[in-house]
Amino acid sequence: MGAPLAPVHVSSNDPLPHLSIKDTSIETSSAHYILQQYIAATGVQKLQSSIKNAYAMGKLKMVACEYETATRIVKSCNVSRGAESGWFVLWQMNPDMWYVELAVNGCKVHAGCNGNLVWRHTPWLGAHTAKGPVRPLRRALQGLDPRTTAIMFANARCIGEKNINGEDCFILKLCAGPRTLKARSEGPAEIIRHVLFGYFSQKTGLLVQMEDSHLTRVQSTGGDTVYWETTINTFLEDYHPVEGIVIAHSGHTVVTLFRFGEVAMNHTKTKMEETWTIEEVAFNIPGLSVDCFIPPSDLSTTETCEFPQDERGENAIRL
Repeated sequence: MGAPLAPVHVSSNDPLPHLSIKDTSIETSSAHYILQQYIAATGVQKLQSSIKNAYAMGKLKMVACEYETATRIVKSCNVSRGAESGWFVLWQMNPDMWYVELAVNGCKVHAGCNGNLVWRHTPWLGAHTAKGPVRPLRRALQGLDPRTTAIMFANARCIGEKNINGEDCFILKLCAGPRTLKARSEGPAEIIRHVLFGYFSQKTGLLVQMEDSHLTRVQSTGGDTVYWETTINTFLEDYHPVEGIVIAHSGHTVVTLFRFGEVAMNHTKTKMEETWTIEEVAFNIPGLSVDCFIPPSDLSTTETCEFPQDERGENAIRL
């Protein structure tokens, strides 16, 4: 939950989506129209060339529970102790560099990207690289980086409408292409799908909800197959401008991790909830350099790859 990534590769050097109805489907042209409203509502177009880096600091509270789905027995839960408090700090720099620290109850997670590879450092795995192409940090897309959000959804399709907490929204759907999924798979773990939905307010043009689903199949040495399905659902609130850019300053995220296989008693569901608020946001921080995004020296490197534009566009036709 500390540092999940977006489903597809996006570069800050990519242009903002342009509304076009020539040689495009109604679903794609509708998505571009919705994104034009989002770009106007957030103000990123008029200031995009002047922003070189960004900083954000926030506070959060987190609760986690684990259930045994066959018996509906709660195996562990920290609700009785109350929500665990924590904080996070996020730095970003063009092109495609970011670094995040998140700490909750004495446990700290680091993750970063130097533009060529993404790495993470957790207490349980140490430092390691993320498989597949360089992808944006999902936490940055939760209202903090509207430009990258608009670029990412440029290959999405409009699939309908939905009322979210009394607000009518358009739904944009984005899927990772098969080459991306294959590149992210490793050993016995195969990524089956990664789908992202964005819910954009018809009234304000802003992103009010973001939901993604990630399914992994793991083939054990004993022949048993286990599936892990992760769903992350985020609601964005309290939008107001910072230096002309409209930023979401609070939100609520629910993460559900469902483990299932052939034996019903092995089915478990872990649920984590996070409430977060943004305390500080600033752009063009003096002194921030590429040295701030150097990966750890003890990094366990694995193969990384980047895909051309046609692979990123593949998700637009494979929904």
